[in-house]
Amino acid sequence: MTEYDVAPSPSMQVVHDGPRQAPPLLLIHGSGAAGASWNLLMPALAGRHHVIRVDLPGHGRSPAAPSYEVTAQADRVARVLDDLGLRDVAVAGHSSGGWIGTALAERRPELVRSLTLISSGTSVDALLPQPLVIRLLLSPPLGPLLWSIRSDGLIRRAAAATAVRPVRIPDDMVAALRNVTYRTMRTVLRRNTEYLAERDLPERVDALEVPVLVICGDADPRWDPASVSRYATVPGVRVAVLPGVGHLSILEAPDAVGRLLLDFTAAGRV
Repeated sequence: MTEYDVAPSPSMQVVHDGPRQAPPLLLIHGSGAAGASWNLLMPALAGRHHVIRVDLPGHGRSPAAPSYEVTAQADRVARVLDDLGLRDVAVAGHSSGGWIGTALAERRPELVRSLTLISSGTSVDALLPQPLVIRLLLSPPLGPLLWSIRSDGLIRRAAAATAVRPVRIPDDMVAALRNVTYRTMRTVLRRNTEYLAERDLPERVDALEVPVLVICGDADPRWDPASVSRYATVPGVRVAVLPGVGHLSILEAPDAVGRLLLDFTAAGRV
């Protein structure tokens, strides 16, 4: 059963799936997306977890925030878990959601049982040239105009631009994307870059004391897939590379991602 719950954190929509007594699993979406981007994984995940999905500020049904630093986003997510009375939570983030999950583990380690990074770029220098439709939407002076007149078709095309397999962008994901403003998106992307530029992800993960799973597609057009080799020197990190999968693995290969995530979260739990 899916429950929509804004009471614990008025500034952020929280969606619950699965039984409340099951082990908690927090899912954090990437920039420009929303909790709806995880929809295809819900049948599998909600059968074994109390799944908590958030719409980050300025995304989906959540109002804008005064700042979008990765650490500030992590602190807001921590307040959601505090309000729900949850500790020892398995955390998974897609794309930049993985950086917020990492920051959460850095700042509030008692909240995080394990961390899964899905298509989360390792460092600024691993960023690849973005697809043309995304560059047009985000680059001034044309970007603000195109953003303001986006059709559903253009939103779907932009959302699917980093996939290499055919994907269907769900209607509720399109609605969530429409609610993100140009200014919010640009600000979020700048703050994300600042977080990675300060310290790359493998270095941050190396300092954590929680199990970490890294999932990436070997055809990701957003981040250099070869950069995942940087985790080779980080003890205890598991890496799963999905063949023929792009950046949107949670839409391109939801069954594979779901299996990996469930196996990982089950490991070590009595």
